[in-house]
Amino acid sequence: MTLSIHGLPVARGVAIGRAVMVVSSRIDVAHYFIQPPQVEAEIDRVRVARDAVTAELHRLQASVAQFGPNDTPQELAALLDVHLMLLQDEALGDGVKHWITERLYNAEWALTTQLELIARQFDEMEDEYLRERKSDLEQVVERMLHQMKGSAAVLAPPPPRRHKREDDDDTPLAADAFDAPLVLIAHDLSPADMLQFKKSVFAGFVTDAGGRNSHTAIVARSMDIPAVVGARSASQVVRQDDWVIIDGDAGVVIVDPSPIILAEYGFKQRQGDLERSRLSRLRHKPAVTLDGERIELLANIELPEDTRGAVKAGAVGVGLFRSEFLFMGRDASDLANLPNEEEQYQAYRRATEGMQGMPVTIRTIDVGADKPLEGRRDDLHLNPALGLRAIRWSLAEPSMFLTQLRAILRAAAHGEIQLLIPMLAHGSEIRQTLSLLDYARAELDNRGVAYGPLKLGAMIEIPAAALTVRTFLRYFDFLSIGTNDLIQYTLAIDRADESVAHLYDPAHPAVLRLVAETIAECRRQGKPVSVCGEMAGDVAFTRLLLGLGLRSFSMHPSQILAVKQEVLRADTTKLEPWAREVIEAEDPAQRMAV
Repeated sequence: MTLSIHGLPVARGVAIGRAVMVVSSRIDVAHYFIQPPQVEAEIDRVRVARDAVTAELHRLQASVAQFGPNDTPQELAALLDVHLMLLQDEALGDGVKHWITERLYNAEWALTTQLELIARQFDEMEDEYLRERKSDLEQVVERMLHQMKGSAAVLAPPPPRRHKREDDDDTPLAADAFDAPLVLIAHDLSPADMLQFKKSVFAGFVTDAGGRNSHTAIVARSMDIPAVVGARSASQVVRQDDWVIIDGDAGVVIVDPSPIILAEYGFKQRQGDLERSRLSRLRHKPAVTLDGERIELLANIELPEDTRGAVKAGAVGVGLFRSEFLFMGRDASDLANLPNEEEQYQAYRRATEGMQGMPVTIRTIDVGADKPLEGRRDDLHLNPALGLRAIRWSLAEPSMFLTQLRAILRAAAHGEIQLLIPMLAHGSEIRQTLSLLDYARAELDNRGVAYGPLKLGAMIEIPAAALTVRTFLRYFDFLSIGTNDLIQYTLAIDRADESVAHLYDPAHPAVLRLVAETIAECRRQGKPVSVCGEMAGDVAFTRLLLGLGLRSFSMHPSQILAVKQEVLRADTTKLEPWAREVIEAEDPAQRMAV
């Protein structure tokens, strides 16, 4: 039966494929693909874990037997028998082997996937006693996962696809699962998870949780694949290997589509491909408005390797290198586990060289809230979004911050690098940052290590910064408006919380006036200013930002050509009076639509 699930659209386009479930667990579970030669080793890991848990349960049985019948509850002995029986259950063992052998899942992923399938069978049983055995199965699997915990979890290259067999049904829904694209279904995905899956094979993804401008959504857009977040019950409704359509434009997930619906979305998918092909013709065309204004279209990247996509899309530089993604997946409970100076230097150098002489703006580490580092206890803060994050954490850990500053300074010897500081609000923070930057230069001088010049910039993403922009311009060479956080803090909206996502409004008059006043003050003082938040890549705001005087946009490479098309059609002399009317309107969104 066809089902529709509604969520929030975060990345445009249509994806059609088989569902791959990432099942939640009470302990961290690695999800990655293995290579065919690793199949037997993964199956053996499951066997070893099962045998270890079996031995553990037998030891418990032996200790129970030492007590008299009046000292030990009969339920405990019976429970151990049930757990031992479940460990040997063929449905569990054979199912896990299937996922490892046929889908090339790692052992932990295969185990949690089979747990989910069997658990649903328990849920459908009429007998209450049997239904309650689901919790026993979960406990058994948790014991096995604990036994396997500690093994490396590196995302391997995609599994090979098997060709369609001659005896397969020719209907689209009967296609071999290995010939079909894969779509990822999860309750939630951290930015670190997204970074792993970015290197993988998925054609789209859906999560129960998340907001339109959470960092999970932002990284989804960077993957340039259709995505829907905030779908609430998707991971409970969708089953492993279900056919799924993800409509990233409408925020709709269609499960088990009929042939008619499948054909309709197949046509829509082809239309999207044609539109992207048409836009690709603009790649080498200069971004100049009808009235001759040259517009700078820059790229946002997460890793040095992303520079290839930026150059291919026609970016004239990197406006935002999110350096925190170099730190993802590292245990920050001990700062020694974080990337050292040499590792960071090599990454920044690769990004600089990858841009072939074009400028690269590196933002210092911006973690916290919906971008936590492993081992950092952000949950200790009542509101992590307002806590020790971004520059606040850097200033609280000066040794870590100095390591990053030295690495960036050294990379600046190989090309034009600009340094961008996030989440500044106070003059004291500015002065502390400048002092540490001077100290980092002195350290390199003492070591006799070469480094290059840096232009220094600040992000305007807190209302306090926007309202004191003149102070910032006394210290910084350029400013970059981070609209994602500026909207969040101006409207008191957690942008990762789907329950208030409808209140997250980039077109709110207060937000637009802060953006407009920041741009205007920079222009008056002759200082460069860009927008690097999601607003920069949203074609619905391109004309407005041009009318407000913005001449530098930074966005994911996949959005550059669509924005360039809007730029080529724009006349800023006509947009300026219209933009003033928009920001003064009670309902700017309505005025923008006119």
